[in-house]
Amino acid sequence: MKVLVIQPKVGMGDMVIYLPYIHAISKKYQSSVSILVKENSRAKELLKDDTHINEVLLLDRLNDRSGYHDGISGFFNLAGALKKNRYDKVFIFSSSIRYFLIAKLAGIKKISQYPLFKKKDNIVLSAKIFTESELNLVVSSQPNLMINKSKFDYIRNQFSKDLKHICLGISASGPTKRWPIQNYVDLCEKINNEMPCRFYIAAGKNDKQIIDKLHNSKVGKNCVSFIDKKISETLPVIKNCDLYIGNDTGWLHIAAALNLRCLALFMDSPVQAYGKYSELIDIIVPEGETEFSTTHDTLGANKISFKEVFDKSIELLTN
Repeated sequence: MKVLVIQPKVGMGDMVIYLPYIHAISKKYQSSVSILVKENSRAKELLKDDTHINEVLLLDRLNDRSGYHDGISGFFNLAGALKKNRYDKVFIFSSSIRYFLIAKLAGIKKISQYPLFKKKDNIVLSAKIFTESELNLVVSSQPNLMINKSKFDYIRNQFSKDLKHICLGISASGPTKRWPIQNYVDLCEKINNEMPCRFYIAAGKNDKQIIDKLHNSKVGKNCVSFIDKKISETLPVIKNCDLYIGNDTGWLHIAAALNLRCLALFMDSPVQAYGKYSELIDIIVPEGETEFSTTHDTLGANKISFKEVFDKSIELLTN
């Protein structure tokens, strides 16, 4: 059976969070599947070694509605492209009637989709309930990013066993979701005083200014930046690390999916949606908040306790 999965959310983090459900579909049908995702999901790089996925199709929809799949013409462009592939079954991780109608027009006979017109949801719970209902089985919410063993071993052989290796997620989708960079500088210096470390800065070209703050610090010589690396090149590096420390960003979810212990700082995003799906993620929230009250518009970056972050980092690195 030829199966398509449509996952239209943006960003690396969301892509990773949906992986357990895509993998479950592949296993149920005993065949790799095609996925339709947006380019900024970075699926082509993240899933390069994933045996459950045979094709990554790009959904070209943009905020200004100028994408090839936007508008009325885009509706027919997408339906025509999918029709050529002659899918037997589609799973739509969206409540939009647009994708239902596109699937119909593409001649896909079996369509499974979220309830139509649903506005708000918990990304993990909705995906889990939908998949378990459709497949009639229990699906773990723990994602698994697959990487080639030889790539992992090559990096492992380069890592010094005399150092602790820490992935730093200093970036985020917006300024209110970032712990101030000086806090990360102070944190790295203090951890490095306790135990020799190498820090891997998970951030991109748009974050050069904050990356430079770390490079220009006392631990700068111990820092390696991902700024010029492809996402696929960073995966074996992250998997070989001892700990992720950072904001709620795509890198957090990548680290968790690579089976790395994570210390996640939530200050302006919903913990219940993005922090509780994996037992590998330990959460720190602003002082005065709880894991239930920390959500969008909490604006708590300046209320994250430095001492709590430091103490928990040391605990996780030594246990």
